[in-house]
Amino acid sequence: MTPTLRRKLEALAERREELERLLSDPGVVADNERFRKYSREFSQLEPVTVALAEEANAKRDLAAAEALRNDPEMRELAEEEITDAQARLVRLEDELSLLLVPKDPRDDADLFLEVRAGTGGDEAAIFAGDLFRMYARYAERQGWKVEVESESPGEHGGYKEIVAKISGRGAFSRFKFESGTHRVQRVPETESQGRIHTSAATVAIIPDDDAVEEVVINPADLKVDTFRSSGAGGQHVNKTESAIRITHIPSGLVVENQTARSQHANREHAMKRLKAQLLEAERSKQAAAQAESRKLQVGSGDRSQRIRTYNFPQGRITDHRVEGLTLYDLPNIIQGNLDELLERLSREHQADELARLTETA
Repeated sequence: MTPTLRRKLEALAERREELERLLSDPGVVADNERFRKYSREFSQLEPVTVALAEEANAKRDLAAAEALRNDPEMRELAEEEITDAQARLVRLEDELSLLLVPKDPRDDADLFLEVRAGTGGDEAAIFAGDLFRMYARYAERQGWKVEVESESPGEHGGYKEIVAKISGRGAFSRFKFESGTHRVQRVPETESQGRIHTSAATVAIIPDDDAVEEVVINPADLKVDTFRSSGAGGQHVNKTESAIRITHIPSGLVVENQTARSQHANREHAMKRLKAQLLEAERSKQAAAQAESRKLQVGSGDRSQRIRTYNFPQGRITDHRVEGLTLYDLPNIIQGNLDELLERLSREHQADELARLTETA
């Protein structure tokens, strides 16, 4: 670890001590907003403090073991303890380096999941449905809430388009690398000759964080239409024009919501999603300007990049952003068992960020 990175770690440890003092200050305790802000920062720095304490213990153990090296009766035991302490120090240095990677403040946010059929006709819509179910099953296993906000079913199954909100702690951190074009290679059920077809669907992951509430939209920039819902919700939504479509004229963004029973509720949901999309578009523009070469487009909603191929005949899934990331476990993954895939992407992102941090240190 470079001296600069070491100094950054020490600065974080000092900041935690400062926060500990602040959190016992009566003036801070009386200010709910400051107390909440400092408490959150304090808890985020806790892993750094724990790892530094473990490192200090490992260094003491190493020094004690080295002191026993010259004792013939203790030499063998000392060598074992030296090896053990050195291994712990290597592991802790890696751990501390990763703790220096800036935390994405949106990681604990809820998100909007948008899946749309791309090229491939009916098969693309069916694949879009497969992708949505894959994400929904994973989310439900995490105990997160999945609420469909709008949907347009395909003629032979799946969806031309489906939008859902996923709510749960850490949801965005797990899904934020999923934005982009997903390609499928398989034999469609309608294919009589057994030929493999290639189709595609696009995915966008848009965080719903606190900053969304700060987005201001001029009402004059909006075109609002009502229509009858075509989605779930019983007879009520299909008999009244409770569904809402909002067009943001300057950007051309269009959002719909049709699953709530009232027009007012649908409008509220649609406006929140529109704000999230506008905010994310601005963030993506800034991120692209700062780092054009980033391999993983973090939560950018960029659908132009082909990120993954699902090859059903071979049971293979390949992520094209990470060299060597091919898993032969497609049937399991498409059922929503995404942990191995998502963990690999997370580790790759951490490695990229750490490399950038080291370059600037």
